[in-house]
Amino acid sequence: MTGQTSVRSAPAPIGGPLLNKTTFIAGVLIAIMAAILLYRFIFGLGSVTHLNDGYPWGIWIVVDVMVGSAFACGGFSVAMLVYIFNRGEYHPLVRPALLASLLGYTLAGAGVIFDLGRWWNVWNMYWPWSANPNSVMFEVAVCITLYIFVMWIEFSPVVLEKLGLKDATKTINKFMFFIVALGTLLPMMHQSSLGTLWVVLGVQVGPLWQTPAVPALFLLTAIIMGYAVVLFESCLASSAYRRSIEMRLLTPLAKVMLGVVAVYLVVRFGDVVYRGALGRAFASNLEALMFWLETACFVVPFFLVGTEAQRRNPARLFVAGILLMLGGALLRFNGFLINYDTGPGFNYFPSVAEILVTAGMFATEVLLYIVITRRFPVLPRDTLKA
Repeated sequence: MTGQTSVRSAPAPIGGPLLNKTTFIAGVLIAIMAAILLYRFIFGLGSVTHLNDGYPWGIWIVVDVMVGSAFACGGFSVAMLVYIFNRGEYHPLVRPALLASLLGYTLAGAGVIFDLGRWWNVWNMYWPWSANPNSVMFEVAVCITLYIFVMWIEFSPVVLEKLGLKDATKTINKFMFFIVALGTLLPMMHQSSLGTLWVVLGVQVGPLWQTPAVPALFLLTAIIMGYAVVLFESCLASSAYRRSIEMRLLTPLAKVMLGVVAVYLVVRFGDVVYRGALGRAFASNLEALMFWLETACFVVPFFLVGTEAQRRNPARLFVAGILLMLGGALLRFNGFLINYDTGPGFNYFPSVAEILVTAGMFATEVLLYIVITRRFPVLPRDTLKA
């Protein structure tokens, strides 16, 4: 892209063929996932997973829901910048970030269904006579469900524009301020509540992760991962679609992201020191190793994109985005699986079927993203000038 500038206009479909190597591989993974899930729904969870009484949830919950929903916070993070902090210059990033978010959250909701033993009773958690409003899971379920509906309403103008329904678009836009407000509030509620699950699990979670501050840690990392996904997605889409990279937006966005990372690190280490748990980070065991791997993912980006000149390098932004996504994912993996000790006699490692279903979930998101961006006005029209 050297020596080229771009002219941005209203969002427009990218166009082009839908069948290519990427969509073919995604289709194969989705077909495999569908076959496994059919078998699972007929013969039960035990037929395809390695779950047990000590580990009632595995990667379908930790990856598809805990990590997947945090990856899907790009729409929330960008919307907060644009609509709450009045940074309108980031508005071109809203639609692509929102698309990634609604796909991620919709699939995360589906992932919960896959993991329920008696999935046909899922409606009970919403029914007033059987719901348990005192449960953290109830708040998470309600908030995520509402947020999925909110995001589809936020995204509806894209579909209405494609169909040429201008009057309907104007009507939706009249109420959009209320929808955007809900779309900012709901993720803050359920992302912090997902962290509260660690508090509920008590001593089963390793001391380096078991803390009353975990709701704040989950919320901060969800915001960080949202920005990181925007960097990752923007760089990847520009390469795949041969578009110019929106450096005028991504460079300052990376600076905002590092600011949030700095706040997170202060809270993280301040909490560990305050609780007297820092000594465990210097032990010769897996717990200490995973703590420092997780921490490194949040620290290294400061060396990659810490200066203005470094933030103008797309490759550095891409790698920094990947590292921060990995750091947020490791935080959740460490607390929910790797450093989760439910007692002697229990262990867990995902089955091949579990891994293939998770791969199929990500493949579904990739396939839908390609189809929607090629056929609907999501990405700004890009005209390159030499």
